[in-house]
Amino acid sequence: MIHLDCLRPSAKSLRNVALVVAVATLPAFAQNAVGQQQPLGSATEAEIRQFCTGIADAARDQRYLLQKQELDKLQADVDSRIAILEERRAEYEDWLTRRNEFMKQAEGQLVEIYRKMAPDAAAPQLEETNVMLAAAIIMKLPPRQSSLILTEMSPAKAAQVASIMSSAGNPNTSKDPS
Repeated sequence: MIHLDCLRPSAKSLRNVALVVAVATLPAFAQNAVGQQQPLGSATEAEIRQFCTGIADAARDQRYLLQKQELDKLQADVDSRIAILEERRAEYEDWLTRRNEFMKQAEGQLVEIYRKMAPDAAAPQLEETNVMLAAAIIMKLPPRQSSLILTEMSPAKAAQVASIMSSAGNPNTSKDPS
């Protein structure tokens, strides 16, 4: 009994046959290709130059158009960011105005409250507040009352307050004297 597998060519034998045919015909194709390259090479080079010269303006225009579109996108992005910043600036200015008005009212009332307090009662409270606020309040009190309050405060806190008060009158110091 003959197996049908024996009659079928194997993939390996088919590859070998294809390789032999390719190697055998290669010189003929190579000679034709080499022979045709010389005349086509110089003609192709001239055609390439002519083609490139012909499309140079169109290519440049297209490149400029793409760059302009990119710049337009960037400009739109910058404009939107500027609008957001302007909106936030307006919000901040509104908030700052309201805060300053409140601080003026509160500061005037707060100074008046501490003006009426006894120094030994005011000192512990001012020690617990922000150093800048304490210095601002003490500066607005009469000098006799201010000195009594500073005497009642802890030496470290009184030194901080006095430092801020002294630098507040000096025009050569920064805006944050702490």
